[in-house]
Amino acid sequence: MNNSEQLANRLREVILNGTWIANTNFKNQLESLDWKIATKKYQSLNTISILAQHIHYYIDGIKNVFTNGKLEIRDKYSFEFPPIESQTEWEVFQNKFWNDTEKLAELIEKMPEERLDENFVDEKYGNYTRNIDGMIEHSYYHLGQISLIKKIINA
Repeated sequence: MNNSEQLANRLREVILNGTWIANTNFKNQLESLDWKIATKKYQSLNTISILAQHIHYYIDGIKNVFTNGKLEIRDKYSFEFPPIESQTEWEVFQNKFWNDTEKLAELIEKMPEERLDENFVDEKYGNYTRNIDGMIEHSYYHLGQISLIKKIINA
């Protein structure tokens, strides 16, 4: 398995289907979660839905770089989302999250190995490998938060 395939599989693991690192993944944590729990505020913590949307924001933004070469996301907007107000809206969001993750994983898989060392949009962002690895690590960080918030809310 080449590096592109390994990175794509690691992304799938944290979002869609893995259990190796955290013994869970986003899909496992969110799929059967009621929207009222996902949007429930606990003290000053972000809600589960906001954290999930935050990760999706970056996945969609990186996917956009792969498809049109433009980085159009900004950190300052990465927590700004319209509220989820029904189970249907929650499920629609999740389906988009899973589909966009799989699309990005497919794009990473097809990436020529030599491109992994090329600049990601601009030299200041480092190379493709650094950004994909960073996205995966960032996802695990927020997956841990989601797991803890679920435990606190359901306690």
